[in-house]
Amino acid sequence: MNKFLFAILFSVISTCALAQVRNTVPTYRPSSSSSSDTLSYLNPKEYIIGGVTITGTEHLDKEVLLQISKVNKGDKMLLPGEASAAIVKNLYKENLFDDVKLYVTKLNLDTAYIEIAVKELPRLSNLRLLGIRKGEIEDINKKLDSKGKIVNTNLINTTTATIKRFYNEKGFLNATVTIKQRPDPGDANSLILDVTINKGRKVMINSVTFEGNKDFSQAKLRGFLSKTRTRKFYNIFGSKKFKDDKYTEDKQNLIDKMKEHGYFDAALVKDTVTKHDYETVDVKIKIYEGQKYYFGNIKWSGNAKFSDAYLAAYLRIKKGDVFSEEALTKRLSGGGPSGDDISSLYLNDGYLTYNADPVINIRHDTVDLDIRVFEGPQYTINRVTVKGNDVTNDKVVIRELETLPGQKFNKAALIESTRVIGQLGNFDDTKTEPRPVNINPADGTVDLIYNVVEKPSDQVELSGGFGGGQFVGTLGLTFNNFAIKNIFHLKDYKPLPKGDGEKLSLRGQSSGRSYQNYSFTFSEPWLGGKKPIYFAVSAYTQLSSTGQYYAKTDPNYNHLRINGVGVTLGKRLKWPDNHFQLNYSLNFDHYALDNYPGYLFQNGTSYNIKLTQELSRNSLEGSPVFPTGGSNIKFTLQGTPPYSLFNSINYKLPPTQEQLYHFVEYYKTKFDAQWYIGLGGKFVLMSQARFGFLGEYNSIVPGSPFERFKLGGDGMQSYQFLQGSDIIGLRGYQNFSIVPVGSHYNADTNPGSAIYDKLTFEIRHPVITSSSATIFLLVFAEGGNVWDKFSQFNPYNVRRSTGIGARIFLPIFGLLGLDYGYGYDPIPGIPSANKGQFSFSISQSLSGGFN
Repeated sequence: MNKFLFAILFSVISTCALAQVRNTVPTYRPSSSSSSDTLSYLNPKEYIIGGVTITGTEHLDKEVLLQISKVNKGDKMLLPGEASAAIVKNLYKENLFDDVKLYVTKLNLDTAYIEIAVKELPRLSNLRLLGIRKGEIEDINKKLDSKGKIVNTNLINTTTATIKRFYNEKGFLNATVTIKQRPDPGDANSLILDVTINKGRKVMINSVTFEGNKDFSQAKLRGFLSKTRTRKFYNIFGSKKFKDDKYTEDKQNLIDKMKEHGYFDAALVKDTVTKHDYETVDVKIKIYEGQKYYFGNIKWSGNAKFSDAYLAAYLRIKKGDVFSEEALTKRLSGGGPSGDDISSLYLNDGYLTYNADPVINIRHDTVDLDIRVFEGPQYTINRVTVKGNDVTNDKVVIRELETLPGQKFNKAALIESTRVIGQLGNFDDTKTEPRPVNINPADGTVDLIYNVVEKPSDQVELSGGFGGGQFVGTLGLTFNNFAIKNIFHLKDYKPLPKGDGEKLSLRGQSSGRSYQNYSFTFSEPWLGGKKPIYFAVSAYTQLSSTGQYYAKTDPNYNHLRINGVGVTLGKRLKWPDNHFQLNYSLNFDHYALDNYPGYLFQNGTSYNIKLTQELSRNSLEGSPVFPTGGSNIKFTLQGTPPYSLFNSINYKLPPTQEQLYHFVEYYKTKFDAQWYIGLGGKFVLMSQARFGFLGEYNSIVPGSPFERFKLGGDGMQSYQFLQGSDIIGLRGYQNFSIVPVGSHYNADTNPGSAIYDKLTFEIRHPVITSSSATIFLLVFAEGGNVWDKFSQFNPYNVRRSTGIGARIFLPIFGLLGLDYGYGYDPIPGIPSANKGQFSFSISQSLSGGFN
C-alpha cells in the first residue's frame, strides 16, 4: 500500500516539474536542409554550436542578448541538457521578455544550429497620473522618467515606491497608489499606465518621547528636534508634520546637540514611529547619554608666530569647561566671516597653509588636548584674476578688491572682497567663489582667482495706475553697467555699451497734458578710473496742471513747473574703516507756481540752491536684495545760503510772498539706519530708524515751503509725488495722511512737516533666492509721526501699524512689493485712513534702501 502511494506521488511531482521546465527544453524544428539526425531526449549527445540566431526582437540589441545568453559559436553543448535550459533561464532573469523559446533548427553530424525566439515585454508609451495637481504631476514625472521603459514588475514597484516617497517627504504618509494597465491603441506592443494617487491628509506628530535619558529632560531633548515638533499651539516654529527626511536630520542634530553639552559618547540606540490614529503618529527615541566630559589640560606645540598664552586666550577655552568637539573645531578653524578663530588669526597674516591638529587624551571624565600647529610660510599674493565676467570689464571688479598683488594673503580681505563684488549688483553673490591657486611654498607666493557669474542688472519699469481721477503711465530704464566711453562705438551697443559699472537712468511719467515728469541720472563710481571718486549728474523737469482747458480763465486752473539739476562728488574713506563714503552734492531747483495748492504759498517763482553733505557706512552682508547681516547708516546735512543775513528785505515789515520765497533758506538734518540680524534658520530681522529735522536760520523768516517731510502710505515717488518733499512710507495709512495733531491739513493739501521720526521692525524669510528671481515674505511692525515744532517733538508718540508683505525681485524689473498694513491710531478728519491699506511698490532701491 505504501509503495503504491509513493508511486502516485512520484508521478504527480514529476509531471509538475516537467511542466515547470517545458520552455527550457530545446525543441527540434528542422529546416528543409536539415540532415536526418534528430534529438534524443533519452540519449543526449554533445554538439558543437555551429551558429546562434535570435528572432522576435523589436527594441533590444541582438548582440547584447547573445552575451546575456552566454552561448557562442564553437561552444560544446549537451543537447538536450542543463546548458540549453540555462540559456533560457539567463534571458528570463533580465525581466525583459514575456516568452523565451529555444529551437534547434539544424543538426549536421556533431554540429547543431540553434534559434532563440523571444517575445519582448510591452513598453510604456504613456504614464497618466490621476488625482493630483498639475504642479505635482510635473514634479513626479521628473523623478520617474519612465516613458519608453519595459513594463514589468520592477517598473510597477519602482513607480509606486517613488510616488510614495515623494509624498512621504511632504508629510503624506498614508498616500496610496493604484496602477492599471491598458493596451495602447496605436502600438500593439505598448501599454498605458493609469496611476491613480490618493495622497490623503498630511500626518501630524502627536507626541515625541524619549527613553534612556537621565540628565536631559524630555522638554530639553524635544527642543533639540528643530524640525520635528508636536502639534501644540505654542510650537510656532518648526514643522508639526512628520517628514521622514527632516526627521532623519533631526536625529543627527539630537546627538550633535548632546555632544555639544559634553556628552561625547551620546548615541541613538533605537527609534520607532508608530501610528497613533489615521492623521497622527507617535515618535519614540531611545538614547544613550554616557557620562559628561570636561576640558582638561591644553598644550600647544609647533607654534612659533604666536605664544602659547596668546593662542590660549584667543581659543577662549579653559580647563574645566564642558567639553564640546564642535566648539573646539569652531574655535580652531570654523569661525567663519567673524574671524574670531585661530585659523583666521594665521590666515589674516599670510599663513595660507596653516593647520591645527588636536590630539585628544581622555582621563575618566577629563579630555586633555595636545594641539599641534603647522604654521608653514607666509604667502604673498602674486596675481589676481577674474573669471566669468562676460560683460563686466576686469577693472570694474579688480579695483574694488582688497586683495592686491604684493600684499600678504589675508582671509578677512578675501571675504570683504567677495562681499563688495556682490554689492556691485552685476553678479550672482551666491556663486562668487574666490580661490587660491598656484600655491608655491618655495617663494611664498599664491595666485587668486575670483570666479563670478554675471546676472542681468538692467531694469525696466513699465507701470500704470489711477491717481487724482486720471490714468498715469510710467516708463523707466536703468542701465546699471553702462560704459559711456563707448557711446560712439556702434559695435558695442548690446543694446547699449556695457561693462564699466556706470549707471544711466531715464524715467518718464505722464497722464497727458495734466501731469508730466521726466528725469535723467548718470553716475560714475570711479571718476578718472584711478581712485574711488564718485561722480553723478542729474536733471529733471516736472509739470502739473489742472483745469478743464488748462487756462487761467478756468476757476479750477492751477499750474506747477519744477526744473532741477544737480551734481555729486564723493569719496570712499579708509577711516574709521573702508565701509565709509562721504558725498557732497550741489543742486539747483526752480519752482514756478500759479494758483497751485500743497505748499505754503500758491503763486510765484522760487529758487532752491542747496549744498548737501552725506556721510554713510554700508556693511551689508549677503545679497543686496536680501541682506542677511551688517548695517546701512546715513547721516545727511543739507542747507542753503542764509539769504536773510545779507539780502535787502526788511522782515519787520510784512514782506510779500514773492520776497519771502524767491530764494528759500533752511538747514536740514536726516539720520537713516538699518540693521540686519540672523534669527536662526533663514529668518532675518531688519530694524530701521529714521529721523528728519528742517530748521530755520532766522526765527523771523517763515519755514521753507520745500524739503519738508510727508509721511504715510507706500513711500513711492508716484503721481502724487512732487519734487521738493521727502516722501516717507508708513504702511497701514493712506499716502500723506499723517499730519501734526491739531493741523487743518488733509492728505490732499498736506504741505509736509518740519520734523518726523519712524521706527520699523521686519522679520523676513526667503522663498526663492537665485540669480533669476528672489522672493521673500515678511511681517512688520512700524510707527512714525510728524511735528511742526521741535517743542512738540515726542519720539514715543507715534502712529502704529502692523502687517504682512512680500517682495519679488526680477532683474529686469527690480524690486516689486506688496504689503497689507493695519494702522492702530485714527487720523482726525480721515476716518478710513488707518482701517487697513494695501500698498504696492516698484523699483525701489536695493542695498537696504530706505523707504
